[in-house]
Amino acid sequence: MEPMVALHGNPTDEVLQVMAQFGIQNILVYGGPGSQHMKYHEYVALRMKIESYGLNLAAIEGGFSPQLDYHDVIFGGPRQDELIEDLLVQVRDMGRAGIPIYGYNWMPNSWGRAQPTIVRGGALGTGYNYDWENDRRPETFPEENITENQMWDALEYWIKAVTPVAEEVGMRCGIHPEDPPVAQRGGVPGLFRSFGAFKRLVEITDSDYNAIEFCQGTFSEMPGEDIYEMIDYFGTRNKIMYVHFRNVSGQAPVFNEAFINTGYVNMKKAMRAYRDAGFTGNFIDDHCPLLTDDDDFPGNLGGYRSRLFAQGYISGVIEAVKKEVEYGGPVGMSKVTKGAN
Repeated sequence: MEPMVALHGNPTDEVLQVMAQFGIQNILVYGGPGSQHMKYHEYVALRMKIESYGLNLAAIEGGFSPQLDYHDVIFGGPRQDELIEDLLVQVRDMGRAGIPIYGYNWMPNSWGRAQPTIVRGGALGTGYNYDWENDRRPETFPEENITENQMWDALEYWIKAVTPVAEEVGMRCGIHPEDPPVAQRGGVPGLFRSFGAFKRLVEITDSDYNAIEFCQGTFSEMPGEDIYEMIDYFGTRNKIMYVHFRNVSGQAPVFNEAFINTGYVNMKKAMRAYRDAGFTGNFIDDHCPLLTDDDDFPGNLGGYRSRLFAQGYISGVIEAVKKEVEYGGPVGMSKVTKGAN
């Protein structure tokens, strides 16, 4: 278990040098397949640049969507096979370039938030209220009746196409949950909103290359679900590729992002659950509250100082639960009592 930093685009030399000084070994870069996708040689150049600082390009995270001309892949349509072939070329390029993991989403309506919520000390955390968001529909969508069955059929068709290619090039692929995890927004179903939906996903094809981009924040938002149970279930089955280690105030339909140490999830207990499930991958900060006069990051991921706070917390919790094993501490406590600190 190690911390990982998420960076946008082609990270600068300064940022990579700072990451090396922080002791961060693993880097995730936002990008991947899309209408302006990178080519094989560009992925190789990116990996080599990151490695020149003694760091690892551990994952690419992105997502293709109807806004990027992939409507027929997500909903099924006349260009489905043509577009999937295009995406498989891109997947092969990433895998051949030495990218070990590709995390993507199946959120045609993107992710939804309402106005920011004031959290600790006047910082701003993104919030969500289902009543506010319910009737929004993307302007780029045709006015068509979209059903869950239609989307599941298209998803299963895609998973059965991409998994053999991922196995061929040695790159694990996995899907981010619907954020927020609600039944629909603007008439567009949200498939990955529950424990059961992800069980169905990983059963489409029995392969370690059909996995999950485990956004702990979004899994924690799922109404009526137990985050520690889900960590154990998917962790013991080697379905978690990496973790968005963030905290939230509660579950949908109304919640807001919280500082990593102030939400409703016991983060040390969650880290124990990953450890006890045998998960050995990476943890990144995500959706950090925006501090006063801090620089905002694209996608409301929080400011620079806020992310440093989260990274320090993640590193500390990882070290703490590792040392519990090393020094004979409370191994397995996450499965014994939910109130463990």
